[in-house]
Amino acid sequence: MEDRDDDDSPRTEARLILPVSRQKMAGNRWMELVYGEEHEADLGFMARLLVQATLPHSDPGAVPVWGRQNGTLSMHMQPGWEFVEGQPRNIGLPYGSVPRLLLAWVTTEAVRTKERDLLLGESLSEFMRKLGLVPTGGRWGSITRLRAQMRRLFAATIAVHYEQGNAVTDAGFRVADKTVTFWDPKQPDQAALWKSTVTLSEGFFTEIVSRPVPLDLTVLKALTRSPMSIDIYIWLTYRMSYLKRSTTVPWALLELQFGADYARPIDFRRKFLAALKKVLLVYRAPVATTPEGLLIAPGQPHIPRRS
Repeated sequence: MEDRDDDDSPRTEARLILPVSRQKMAGNRWMELVYGEEHEADLGFMARLLVQATLPHSDPGAVPVWGRQNGTLSMHMQPGWEFVEGQPRNIGLPYGSVPRLLLAWVTTEAVRTKERDLLLGESLSEFMRKLGLVPTGGRWGSITRLRAQMRRLFAATIAVHYEQGNAVTDAGFRVADKTVTFWDPKQPDQAALWKSTVTLSEGFFTEIVSRPVPLDLTVLKALTRSPMSIDIYIWLTYRMSYLKRSTTVPWALLELQFGADYARPIDFRRKFLAALKKVLLVYRAPVATTPEGLLIAPGQPHIPRRS
């Protein structure tokens, strides 16, 4: 399923997009690694479906369903539920950078091991290091945030609808059949007596190992503060893998795909371009803006596909 655009030729003069200055990313240790002369890509993967239709950037609240649309492909997610004092409670949907790092790790491990049962790590700290996170405690710390986002992600259900000509496809699956963790959040460095694992559902496993999108995991960690930048980076390298001629993706379609929750189109455009400039600092994809949308020219994926 490839992205479909309504317009494949720019009608007005395109404007070059300059990347954000390196000074604005100063102190980002992952960005410094990416810029290192001896940097070699830390090969990882992302499920193609979750490149074409992404997760929420911010908390959508206790909604019963949430979705994205990309041309004739639409994806919606439903949260998991729990019972508290006899009453059902929505545990929420995954959002932000943490579940994106989780999905990249899950997809990479599934591709590498070809197994649905994945070992998360001997300790909480070990697993957080794999994701590029530094363990911090407290209500707003990274440990609390990771545990909450893991639960939201692995309990969520995803449904997909796709149309191409007379063919109509509908599919649905829960992300995980089972998740078991034995980590002590108060002692993140302590190894647990039992293995912490996640068992992916068969439907989700099949989806994520089918033509996954190659990426540099170090770049994802460098862009952690901007979930939209993570989405744009993976989407651009995916587009470059099959783009044969220059095409203009209309702003309206980009908004449906990357952020339909903005009050005004101009607000989305500003947010999108700010996120794109961060991506261009690490991946100089051949893109430019026009009044109609984003002009993309054929180029090299950031991580070439292996034959």
